[in-house]
Amino acid sequence: GRGGSPSAPGTEHGAGQAAEQAAQGACMAECHLPSLQVDRFLHQLRLSDDVLQDVAARFQAEMLKGLARDTNPTAAVKMLPSFVRSLPDGSEKGEFLAVDLGGSQLRAHRVRVSDDGKQSSQLESKFYPTPKEVTQGNGAELFDYIADCLSDFMDTRNLKQKKVPLGFTFSFPCKQTKLDEGVLLEWTKHFRVRGVQGTDVVSSLHRALQKHQDIDVDVLALVNDTVGTMMTCGYDDPRCEVGLIIGTGTNACYMEEMRHISLVEGDEGRMCINTEWGAFGDDGALDDLRTEFDRELDLGSLNPGKQLFEKMISSLYLGELVRLILLKMTKEGLLFNGKVSAALLTKGKIEMKHVSAMEKYKEGLSNTREILTELKLFPSEEDCVAVQHVCTIVSFRSANLCAATLAAILTRLRDNKKLLRMRTTVGIDGGLYKTHPRYAQRLHKVLRRLVPTCDVRFVLSRSGSGRGAAMVTAVALRLAAQRRRLDAALAPFLLPPSTLQQVRDSMRAELEYGLKREAQGQATVKMLPTYVRGMPDGTEKGKFLALDLGGTNFRVLLVKIKSGRRRSVQMYNKIFAIPLEIMQGTGEELFDHIVQCIADFLDYMGIKGARLPLGFTFSFPCRQTSIDKGTLVGWTKGFKATDCEGEDVVDMLREAIRRRNEFDLDIVAVVNDTVGTMMTCGYEDPNCEIGLIAGTGTNVCYMEDMKNIETVEGNEGKMCINTEWGAFGDNGCIDHIRTKYDREVDEGSLNPGKQRYEKMTSGMYLGEIVREILIDLTKQGLLFRGHISESLRKRGIFETKFLSQIESDRLALLQVRRVLQHLGLDSTCEDSIIVKEVCAAVSTRAARLCGAGLAAVLEKRRQDRGVERLQITVGVDGTLYKLHPHFSRILQETVKELAPQCDVTFMLSEDGSGKGAALITAVAKRLHNGDPEHLSDL
Repeated sequence: GRGGSPSAPGTEHGAGQAAEQAAQGACMAECHLPSLQVDRFLHQLRLSDDVLQDVAARFQAEMLKGLARDTNPTAAVKMLPSFVRSLPDGSEKGEFLAVDLGGSQLRAHRVRVSDDGKQSSQLESKFYPTPKEVTQGNGAELFDYIADCLSDFMDTRNLKQKKVPLGFTFSFPCKQTKLDEGVLLEWTKHFRVRGVQGTDVVSSLHRALQKHQDIDVDVLALVNDTVGTMMTCGYDDPRCEVGLIIGTGTNACYMEEMRHISLVEGDEGRMCINTEWGAFGDDGALDDLRTEFDRELDLGSLNPGKQLFEKMISSLYLGELVRLILLKMTKEGLLFNGKVSAALLTKGKIEMKHVSAMEKYKEGLSNTREILTELKLFPSEEDCVAVQHVCTIVSFRSANLCAATLAAILTRLRDNKKLLRMRTTVGIDGGLYKTHPRYAQRLHKVLRRLVPTCDVRFVLSRSGSGRGAAMVTAVALRLAAQRRRLDAALAPFLLPPSTLQQVRDSMRAELEYGLKREAQGQATVKMLPTYVRGMPDGTEKGKFLALDLGGTNFRVLLVKIKSGRRRSVQMYNKIFAIPLEIMQGTGEELFDHIVQCIADFLDYMGIKGARLPLGFTFSFPCRQTSIDKGTLVGWTKGFKATDCEGEDVVDMLREAIRRRNEFDLDIVAVVNDTVGTMMTCGYEDPNCEIGLIAGTGTNVCYMEDMKNIETVEGNEGKMCINTEWGAFGDNGCIDHIRTKYDREVDEGSLNPGKQRYEKMTSGMYLGEIVREILIDLTKQGLLFRGHISESLRKRGIFETKFLSQIESDRLALLQVRRVLQHLGLDSTCEDSIIVKEVCAAVSTRAARLCGAGLAAVLEKRRQDRGVERLQITVGVDGTLYKLHPHFSRILQETVKELAPQCDVTFMLSEDGSGKGAALITAVAKRLHNGDPEHLSDL
């Protein structure tokens, strides 16, 4: 196998072999025998790359166990969520304290972080001993001791009169439910303090600190030293997303996707997972690789059966492993002529510092002789070479195993990012890695072989436990401040029930007012009579043409309606674009373009000769005096053609047909798309009396009792009213819920001051509101690192379909980032979370406002009918309602809340503007043929 030894230096190619051999000097020639003997004796400690790949695969399986809720309780590798959700971004600043418990000393630090353009952090520290009575005494004494040391440290730094945030580095496995609490699972290393296991160590520290009246310290974060290491390095290198400790103990942490952490609510973003990998193998997963020496060492340790992986790796145990191996070899007569000294029999006599010294490059052999002599062993030249070789094998196995588990973490990160090749940084700390002459070099080399697809940079942490704890605290403060500012920006979009009730009641008042005779011209909600008085009854039949103008596209349709038992509607249509210069040119050009499109379609269908009845869906506010007369009240949705407002659109269409002089049509009805939506659903469900559009624009129509419509003669029956509710609020009645972003969108629109309700609820404007918020948050430094990109300055870039994509539950944040990249916005994971939240706030408000408006219409119908409960169907159309992942659900919930006595069925309309227009035309023809006098009274 390829393990580590001067004769097999960890690579197939013998890289570094020359160096290792030269190190042994001339002695190698005479003393090759001991190396071979040692190799044979310790063959189990030498691990081939295949074995290491297998260890990596086992560790990956253990990680999955630890992450999943059902298998976590029995998992050996605990995969503890740290509640550290973000790496430093360079904007952190302030003064912090850190206290670090877990190594050979207790350390207190003061960290100053500045973001004066060149981010920097300064550290001042003081070390305190951790005597045995502290590390193996009782809990109260331990925390009192920490508080005393901290108080002393603050005294020496003149910090007593300041309120200072503190990060507590506590390098033992803790179960956290938030950043500032942690329940100790079990002590490791040389600690055994009574009465602490199973309790929250942060509140214990709080209690101890409260006894010191003269200091004001706020413990904001409990940090594992491994996480601290990652955070320190992350401050200097934003690519750092793994922390690794190889010292007294060993552990690793890394940034995991929230969606994979089932122990923590939410699946947005990432969180640092503290693997606690020292316990890998505690369930027997490594039994086949553990040697008799590992077993003996474990039995003699403070925690038998626990931290078995750590006992094969960390500096606390490697010296002892070497001692046990030398003892056995001596007993078998392979060393020191079989003579065992009292020192060699004594636990702890060989420490890591000795192992490092013996493996030194040039003076290794002389160090070995010196150390062995001190242990009262009298080594020959051969003994020295053999012992040095034992040290190499033991420390090389440690580096090999570490490389295998690190390879598993890197592979997981790469898979999470769906990358073929990944560049990343590992922040690393620990005495073994830092002081051993060859450890780092061996680890890097093996790792490169195990994960050739990862380009890894190792960064040595500068005081990870101190600076890192301060960083975690600083990031927590930054995130809390960001959270407050984000909440403040989005607060105006959260409409409480009382506000929605006000909106419902205002809408009700406006609907009532618009029906009054004296309100004509004054009302903002126009309540236009449509002269559609009947719903389809199933006897409609024939061929009809329909035109549909209401957005950037224009459609011409041929609709064949069959009646009787085999009732059906067949449709043929063609879509034509309306170029911007025609939307905003003259009226004559617009209608000539429309007639040109009709001619194309009639040619295409081969029906130019027939004079077919035509329904014209014209989705703009029209004042009608009969079913085939409609005067345009005003353009909306980006249309601006001149000489149209105040003109009859049917006349303008007839004029254009006459100018072209190619064909003739019987224009029977001018129809609003909302009414068409209601009609198509009414064809399927006679209970349908309301039409709702929630798409590019928004509108509602409903069947009103004739006696309530003061603007039309007659009191019998019903007529459909086109509310044109998009203009609700143009008189200022909803100004109190409009935000500064709504005002900005309104001022930048084609019709400032008009259609205010529509601008808060419809697809054409929601993306614009989101864009304005994103610009504001970026100016505040909460997004995109404070940089407003060119694309974000472009009006209209944020289409509503992007809102639907970003808010889709199925989309991981990775895809949200892709949508943002497509918009030219380079976002971090945190940015993506914020953008998603902004989108949700804007679309939720839109759906709730829309629901409040609809509740007003429903309640009016219920009261007009004088019923306790109203059973009614609402026909709905529009991309926002149909395609947005949450809009329809929130709208329906709001209607239930605000009109609890109405049982509403929502029915999706199939092509209201095409099929609906044909149905209205058919109904008009049916009623007209029955009563030619009253065409205008359909």
